[in-house]
Amino acid sequence: MTELHPDLRENVRLLGELLGHSIQRQPGRKVYDLIEEIRAAAKADRRQESGSGQNLVSLLGKLGDEELLPVTRAFNQFLNLANLAEQYHGIRRKRGHQADLMVESFAEVFERLSAGGVDAEELHHQVSRMRIEFVLTAHPTEVARRTLIMKYDEMSECLASLDHDDLMPAERNEIIDRLSRLVTEAWHTDEIRHQRPTAVDEAKWGFAVIENSLWQALPKFMRSLDQSLQDASGKGLPLDATPVKIASWMGGDRDGNPNVTHKVTREVFLLGRWMAADLFLRDIQALRAELSMWQASDELKQQIGDQREPYRMVLAGLRDRLIATRDWAEASINGETADASNILFNNEDLTGPLELCYRSLHECGLGAIADGPLLDTIRRAWTFGLPLIRLDVRQEADRHAEAVAEMVEFLGQGDYLSWPEEERQRFLLTELQGRRPLIPRDWEPSDNVLEVLRTCEVVAGQPPEALGSYVISMASSPSDILSVILLLREAGMKHPMRVVPLFETLDDLRNAPDSMRALYDLAWYREYCRERQEVMIGYSDSAKDAGQMMAAWAQYQAQEKLTEVANQYDIHLTLFHGRGGTVGRGGGPANRAILSQPPGSVNGSFRITEQGEMIRFKFGLPRLAIQSLTLYTSAVLEATLAPPPQPEPAWREAMDWLTERSLRAYRDVVRENPDFVPYFRQVTPETALGKLALGSRPARRKPTGGVESLRAIPWIFAWTQMRLMLPSWLGSDVALGAALETGRLPVLQEMIRRWPFFRTYIDMLEMVLAKSDLRIASYYEKTLVSDETLKKLGEDLRARLQSCIDHVLTIKEQQHLLEAEPVFAHSLRVRNPYTDPLHYLQAELLRRDRESEDQGKVPETVERALKVTMAGISAGMRNTG
Repeated sequence: MTELHPDLRENVRLLGELLGHSIQRQPGRKVYDLIEEIRAAAKADRRQESGSGQNLVSLLGKLGDEELLPVTRAFNQFLNLANLAEQYHGIRRKRGHQADLMVESFAEVFERLSAGGVDAEELHHQVSRMRIEFVLTAHPTEVARRTLIMKYDEMSECLASLDHDDLMPAERNEIIDRLSRLVTEAWHTDEIRHQRPTAVDEAKWGFAVIENSLWQALPKFMRSLDQSLQDASGKGLPLDATPVKIASWMGGDRDGNPNVTHKVTREVFLLGRWMAADLFLRDIQALRAELSMWQASDELKQQIGDQREPYRMVLAGLRDRLIATRDWAEASINGETADASNILFNNEDLTGPLELCYRSLHECGLGAIADGPLLDTIRRAWTFGLPLIRLDVRQEADRHAEAVAEMVEFLGQGDYLSWPEEERQRFLLTELQGRRPLIPRDWEPSDNVLEVLRTCEVVAGQPPEALGSYVISMASSPSDILSVILLLREAGMKHPMRVVPLFETLDDLRNAPDSMRALYDLAWYREYCRERQEVMIGYSDSAKDAGQMMAAWAQYQAQEKLTEVANQYDIHLTLFHGRGGTVGRGGGPANRAILSQPPGSVNGSFRITEQGEMIRFKFGLPRLAIQSLTLYTSAVLEATLAPPPQPEPAWREAMDWLTERSLRAYRDVVRENPDFVPYFRQVTPETALGKLALGSRPARRKPTGGVESLRAIPWIFAWTQMRLMLPSWLGSDVALGAALETGRLPVLQEMIRRWPFFRTYIDMLEMVLAKSDLRIASYYEKTLVSDETLKKLGEDLRARLQSCIDHVLTIKEQQHLLEAEPVFAHSLRVRNPYTDPLHYLQAELLRRDRESEDQGKVPETVERALKVTMAGISAGMRNTG
């Protein structure tokens, strides 16, 4: 049995010991002893393979109200500290130490590609033109408070300091004292957010990730890529290369979120410009201290005359304009009169002077100086630019159709919403090809339409580099795209913005290729999009709609066909992957996911959402961010230059056969069984999730309604909390079982061996099954469900979960889950004694919470302890939704 790496085990032990000291100091030894007794009982129960958990349940049942909170907080805090230790272990650089989670270097990837027949010229071409865009989203899956995240980051720095082998005893003690203080501060900090963050708060959190991590990580990542490319091809990266970009939905995603208004979006644009000006100002001030040289090129002298310190003069001008930009942005945010006369607006205002200094230094033989911090700032200027991030806007297609319909009706031209698609297209294209304004001066639109128009005005007022994509959810026809282009043009947009349809449900995915073909058939649109198109694939809602297996296959087929259709029209397609952190929302190891995409669909460009807690796990620390950027870049490059083989016809046939059964089995339960929704509501904490102030967005698209109106995140969150993990396996159990019964095992095993898509699917299924727990799921039901009919459904679901586990073990020829992932398996086992008490407590607290709600008043202790259990289980599972 694989154990944790000794260094990781030592850090987990140290952090746990420091937490224990804090608890002993306050609330005291009695509570500490109680927590240790509970932990020992949880371990003992786990050692008994068929243990019922009765010892632990009995112990927890004796807790008084005053003991509930410190006990739940202690287990929650330990799980967060264990996560911190694991996260740090993945990036540690102790001498002679090879971390378990270190990623392959660029040199190794380039060498493998070269061995596979990729020549140096092609490698350089592909790396230079590569475009990967990470889209930070405010999806409410980050449970930890920002205050605590900052303390955890500083704890990671302390662990890094302890890794030095040459520390004096006094130095080591000083670091441990600091670590002890931080653990004590975290223990005495409320871990629960009591007020929902506003959309602007969420955007500020996104900017903080750039300021505290990506700002440092980006130049180091670029240096590594540049040097490896130089070694492999003889040429480095172009100065303006931007293999990665950062975009955001925070403050731009208004789909189902009434809290994101045009005023919010405007403020977020301005906040980005303020933060960018402030960060670049710090860089420029540091560069002025460095670039004290007197030699300069004629080109530079022509600009500033004959100066003793020419570089400082150029940078002084840039400094003054950055200060003016920061002051202008701040005044604009505060609604004050803002002086825009000397601000930096377009990105070349920033890159121009920096590159002038760079060229001059090289011309004067001072390339070693030019390629230092100045080059880092130039890289940042091209990647982040003056807007800092590229803001996406997302809105539902119906909102745009409503806006056009009101205009058409006011102009007396008919009922737009009742027109067939061909007539809508004809009208929109006529307006787009004409020059007259469509919006009448004396028209008074409805509030909903006015908000759409005001948003378009805010977007139209931004420079191109500030804008990401305008994403249209529920898009199904060309008129959905054309209406947005028309509304933007009417708002004063002078340059074409990417307009991106989002295909989410099973029907959307199946119809997507025909929808895009109809759009490409329009000559006007092909000219507008300049032979480049982006299409977004929604993973979360398709999985909730059709089950994980059917959704994964539908997504694969849609991407294949969308790529094929784009190629027919000579259009370069970028697929935008709307993945979540969990398997039920398309999550999983990034490199394997990218390398299992259909061949040809990753053509040097890739866009992906990063959300909630996954932003912290991937980009929260500079070295972690470098590792993640390297991982994604390598995978996109490899998927482009050495794509997986086309699936065999027999494999396609097998997937069609499997998914026909998985879809029916999934929907028979989720849609057709009248007992399912009542069971879901009773056995999971779904109804209590609203108590967690996770994000600015409501949990439901509509205030009332069943599972279909519930967003994908709380849907996954609820099943994860009680460990049935239903969204990730339901349907697969029946399909795989039927395949085994009908002699299809050999073809399934061949698909695992030879087809990255299917291998990744089965591996992700295995991972989520390993996180499930029949004993805990059964306890939730026993505690929270009284109806015998509903209990029969629960019994059936647990039997199906067990059968799914058995099928995966048969297919992979294993005795236990995760035999090929022993480190991950051990990590789960280490967490069990801490998550188990939280699960049993949560079930009991939910029971008390519901009883108290029926009586009209929930005790504050119960409610707060319940919230802590949700946060703790999320930490233990390493994800929420």
